[in-house]
Amino acid sequence: MARVSKYSANALQENVPSWRAGLYVRLSREDGDKPESESVSSQKALLQRFIEENPSIELADFYIDDGFSGTDFERPAFQRMTADAVSKKINCVIVKDLSRFGRNYVEAGRYLEHVFPAFKIRFIAVNDGIDSFDKPSSMNSVIVPFKNVLNDEYCRDISVKVRSALDIRRKQGKFIGSFAPYGYKKDPVDHNKLVVDEESAQTVKKIFKMFLEGYSILGIAKCLNGEGILNPSAYKRERGLNCPRPSSCKDGAVWSDSTVRRILSNEVYIGNLVQKKNELISYKIHIAKAVERQNRITVQATHEAIISKQDFEKVQSLLKRDTRTSPQSQKLSVFAGFLKCADCGRAMQKRTVKQPNKTYEYYVCSTYRKMHSALCTKHAIRADALYTAVLTAINNYIAVAVDFDRLIEKINRAKKNGVTSKRLSAELSARERDVEKAKKILLDAYPDYKCGLLTKEQYLSIKEKYEKLQRIAEESVLRIKEEMRSFNSGIDGENDFISTFKKYKGLKELTRDVLIELVDDIYIHEGGGVEIHLKCKDAFALAEEYIQLNKEELKGENFSA
Repeated sequence: MARVSKYSANALQENVPSWRAGLYVRLSREDGDKPESESVSSQKALLQRFIEENPSIELADFYIDDGFSGTDFERPAFQRMTADAVSKKINCVIVKDLSRFGRNYVEAGRYLEHVFPAFKIRFIAVNDGIDSFDKPSSMNSVIVPFKNVLNDEYCRDISVKVRSALDIRRKQGKFIGSFAPYGYKKDPVDHNKLVVDEESAQTVKKIFKMFLEGYSILGIAKCLNGEGILNPSAYKRERGLNCPRPSSCKDGAVWSDSTVRRILSNEVYIGNLVQKKNELISYKIHIAKAVERQNRITVQATHEAIISKQDFEKVQSLLKRDTRTSPQSQKLSVFAGFLKCADCGRAMQKRTVKQPNKTYEYYVCSTYRKMHSALCTKHAIRADALYTAVLTAINNYIAVAVDFDRLIEKINRAKKNGVTSKRLSAELSARERDVEKAKKILLDAYPDYKCGLLTKEQYLSIKEKYEKLQRIAEESVLRIKEEMRSFNSGIDGENDFISTFKKYKGLKELTRDVLIELVDDIYIHEGGGVEIHLKCKDAFALAEEYIQLNKEELKGENFSA
């Protein structure tokens, strides 16, 4: 800074103004493939040499944006520089070239043509030969906007290429992200691959387990906070990663319900990579927007799973349900999210009545509770009566599943031993004989007509009659063969209804895990009637139909146990 007074004196002697210059330097990630001439240090050296060669200009300050894109002007050093220009701390801006100033031709033009002239700020782009004071014509040349357009186009082209390259890597199942999802870490050998982080993975397993056991999302968050477990961002910072603190939380180590929900709904924990969930609106606007689910890039089985697919699907089913707890309770009722009014379809709400000797819990239609009798009736049912009814009904279905399994096993065993439908076989033989008989009569009738044994009218009458009989017999043959195929096909693989219900044989207690796996919804009728909609209803219908189709054919057969 000792040069300032010297250059000011020289400027007065030469009768030229003294310029207090801000030297602006910018390097962005998109310039990473550029040679050394674009580096921060080389830009600084070039601008300092220019100052030394121009004594009328004194150095006021450096303004350096390292790692910032030129597509917008919301850069910290640039904003500080413009503020200093407005406050008259500087009256000259010097850059290496126009591309360092910015790559948005609209914004660059606004600063060069409006903002800087309004505040009488001299602008110099050294390598482009632009100087608004010494060479005013250089600013008015068509070359300036043309170069700004080229600089803008360079950014657009780079953006398209980068996005395309990233999408290709995502489709290859490579992880693209600054930080691995909670529960994982980047493979030290291949940073595009995820490996399980054992410590945080235990917390992920705990979250899923608690949710399946009936804890609410908020209850899980409170439990994790109570145990002093660090949330994902705090955990990463503790491991030395430069993970930002959540802006929505004053204490970055606290779990929130939204964080728990994100973990519960993230497919990464079953070994799948779902990427491109967000993307920038454009290369000029650095604001991300959510990408619709069908346009995201999903690759399955890219890394080790922390949660089983079965448990994950149970959790997704539960997340879609309306499950609420009172502020004092962290655990959900066993029926939370399953109960609906059979008439209006709205959720049933739990009510508690305290009496001197006992506390009663019961459910009522939420429409009735809010609107009273205007739109629906009460549909009240006591919680203990509901529990007994559902447990009994599920045990009945379990008994049916066990019976179905036994009957289907006998049917399939019989088929493997060569037992076929005698009725269908006899009927098929009879209809096939009818076809052959009709064909023979039609074949014999034509020669008799030609020989004069039959008149034309007689022949046409016989032809019409037996062609119709042949057509009917052939249609019967096709129908019977289809029935026999259905009979012989069997249920070779596992039936979902049987395999799912059979494993709960001897069920004595209802849990949310049981309901999640077996039940879609439970409808409560006025008067306390309970109607259960099963998840495996199609498989149940298939097994029932198969047994009904085959049991008549097996009457009287002797099967060994």
